[in-house]
Amino acid sequence: MANLKTIKTRIRSVGSTRKITKAMEMIAATKMRRAIEAVLATRTYANLSWETLLNIAEAVGACSDEKLSHPLLETPDSLHSAKKTLIILIASNRGLCGGFNTAVMKKAHESILKYEKKEGREVTFIVVGEKGKDMYTHYGYDITAAFPKEDSVSSFEEIRPVARIATDGFLAGDYDKVLVAYTDFINAGTQTPRVKQLLPVDICTEDEYLGIAGKGGKLETRRAFIEEKRQRHCKKEGETSLSPIAYLFEPNSEHVLSNLIPRLIDIQLYQALLESNASEHSARMNAMHAATDAAGEMVEELTLFYNKQRQATITAEISEIAAGANALSE
Repeated sequence: MANLKTIKTRIRSVGSTRKITKAMEMIAATKMRRAIEAVLATRTYANLSWETLLNIAEAVGACSDEKLSHPLLETPDSLHSAKKTLIILIASNRGLCGGFNTAVMKKAHESILKYEKKEGREVTFIVVGEKGKDMYTHYGYDITAAFPKEDSVSSFEEIRPVARIATDGFLAGDYDKVLVAYTDFINAGTQTPRVKQLLPVDICTEDEYLGIAGKGGKLETRRAFIEEKRQRHCKKEGETSLSPIAYLFEPNSEHVLSNLIPRLIDIQLYQALLESNASEHSARMNAMHAATDAAGEMVEELTLFYNKQRQATITAEISEIAAGANALSE
């Protein structure tokens, strides 16, 4: 009986856990729907702003010898002598979201090993979300600043302090490259960790750093776009196929670019935060759904085992009674 009692207690415990995970799944699904609405509402604008930023970088001579220039568009070699990379890592505040945090941290670590370490750069982090601090625990990277991440991103101001630290640090010469590591939302079942270069704005940067989400939730690699720009400005041949975009700056280019470029950088960070937020809630919903299913299967297995044990106990008791009755009759 003691064994049956233990199994019954276990069934109740797993059943209670299943109710909790089911409730968490429903909450995550509600938050996910709101986060997806926010992502879809701003994604087209963010993509267009990045297109505009790349076109401006082309116009002011990011890959050419034109006279126009801006500090945020200069290449590291011409602007700073220090080789230090800042990575803005967007993670979550809480766990129970499957491999969401592990995937984005692993992607950032792989990008560092693939690109930054080869150039002998020092790497430091600004983390958004408490779980991002594991970059120090697991990989030993320095963390310059840490910010909490709200479950529901409702204001553009939430990412502005991070953007100011990154931009001001770049202009001051503390960093010669600024990247953002986030999780791109594809759909409720697919989230892709990405690393994107924000500063300096360089149209010749490899696709690893310039991939952004395209229309309909699908990834737009921009390989053709970057290759086209590279052919037009980084190579001398083929320049007659397309003419560069011309811009008229009023009152002057310095004034316009000093106000426009930081805002466009802010928009990219804000969109990365929205993408990561939707991905987090999707990952948590999927994790809680899997936990609920696993708990249901465990309850079924325990119930089957309990019934078998109970049947075996009853059979044993009946056999003992029958044996005792036979002994008395003799």
